[in-house]
Amino acid sequence: MILIDGKKIAAELREELRHEVVELKAKHNKVPGLTVILIGDMAPSQIYVRNKEKSANEVGLKSEVIRYPEAVEEKTVLDKIEELNKDERVSGILVQLPLPKHIDKQKVIETILPSKDVDGFHPMNVGNLSSGYESSVPCTPLGCYLMIKKIEPNLSGKKAVMIGRSNLNGKPMAQLLLKENCTVTITHSKTKDLKAECLEADIIVAAVGIPELVKADWVKKDAIVIDVGINKTENGIVGDVAFEEVSKVAKALTPVPGGVGPMTIACLLKNTIECFKRSLK
Repeated sequence: MILIDGKKIAAELREELRHEVVELKAKHNKVPGLTVILIGDMAPSQIYVRNKEKSANEVGLKSEVIRYPEAVEEKTVLDKIEELNKDERVSGILVQLPLPKHIDKQKVIETILPSKDVDGFHPMNVGNLSSGYESSVPCTPLGCYLMIKKIEPNLSGKKAVMIGRSNLNGKPMAQLLLKENCTVTITHSKTKDLKAECLEADIIVAAVGIPELVKADWVKKDAIVIDVGINKTENGIVGDVAFEEVSKVAKALTPVPGGVGPMTIACLLKNTIECFKRSLK
């Protein structure tokens, strides 16, 4: 079984991006800029943003974090986004989720210019992705896709099953694999006989938030299994896949932690650079 080492693949991607930033700076005398807006002091969000900032600096991006208290007015945040939209030094804008209840997430997402939307959540980017046009792709599914391609460069004709239909993972993941000529099934909590669906799959992407849902007898021999889940249990953090037993049948499998997570941040940097390059056209 191949352990898909997200840390290693992310480090390789960051190194490629670092070289690209050096070339862009030499050619255009400016570097891509990423601005993150962080509201409140939730510990996981603080950690994510710190890691994003560290990685951005590592590859040579101009990085800025704007912090607001939990009680900040929605208008203040929207006005700041409008200001960043107009700032030519900012290539990408990311508002760290989740947001406090009094702030409308959809309004925030739609205020960010699609051309600066490094999360790929703006309806225009979502529509472009599903139509096969150029777009920013949400970072987690993009990371999963790049890991799958490392294991199997030619995905044409493969059967892929997404467990979970969220806008964050399941739906964009399905679009990426459709583009590769996979036959894609999106499953969810109302799917009848989820096990049978999974047993048909050459590729399984589990992103549903149920600890160790996918067992060995759900997985056909030599399938590629990507585990997006991060679940806190009495035994520590586990994924949506029963790692030990599935590792005995799968061709390749991501660990939790150390699989998808590092790739998500590396793909955020990749998206920022892509937004910068598109702005030069």
